[in-house]
Amino acid sequence: MTDSPRVVAIDGPSGAGKGTVARTVATELGFRYVDTGAMYRAVAWKARRDGLSLTDAEAVAALARRAVIDLDHGVVIDGDDVSQAIRTPEIDAAAAVVAQHPGVRAALVERQRRYRSGAGVVMEGRDIGTVVFPAADVKLFLDALPEERARRRAIDPAHAASRDARDVEGVAQALEARDRSDRTRAASPLTMAPDAVYIDTTGLTVDQVVAKALAIVNQALAKT
Repeated sequence: MTDSPRVVAIDGPSGAGKGTVARTVATELGFRYVDTGAMYRAVAWKARRDGLSLTDAEAVAALARRAVIDLDHGVVIDGDDVSQAIRTPEIDAAAAVVAQHPGVRAALVERQRRYRSGAGVVMEGRDIGTVVFPAADVKLFLDALPEERARRRAIDPAHAASRDARDVEGVAQALEARDRSDRTRAASPLTMAPDAVYIDTTGLTVDQVVAKALAIVNQALAKT
């Protein structure tokens, strides 16, 4: 057994269910939960609010370095609670742009590593097991068929505020674009760590996925 804080890394594309699973696993373990995607969304929201060009890598990276981001009380950036504002298709697209900038990623990865404290952390994102915590105690990679991910995202009230929730085809196109951006970017592309456990969530209920994930995590943590 180790006395250092444990790390559970959960990666995967949008709509795979990693947010719900990560939160539940964290609660069950008594670990801290961190949604790293919210950090990129918050920076994108702030850049838009401040009138910055999302493609201005230096300006957006400077914003990421100086911004005060709080994930322990919703999602707050520089005093603005953006917990709901960042869950829109527009911010989805904006976050994909800012996440490509190496300077932004470097600034946020440094912050993410500071969340390792206490009993442990369950961190979800796209590069947790490969970049943020390559030596994580447990690594999971959640995935699902594209049509399943699109259906889930289309009916998710947190992401349906500014579009027709029934527009599954439109959501599928947006997810395809985000997947392509995440998998092909030069800095920390979305990929499964060689030692991660792959979980296909297609056709499974949330409870089934959580049960499977918890079984894997508990077994792995018992060995370390």
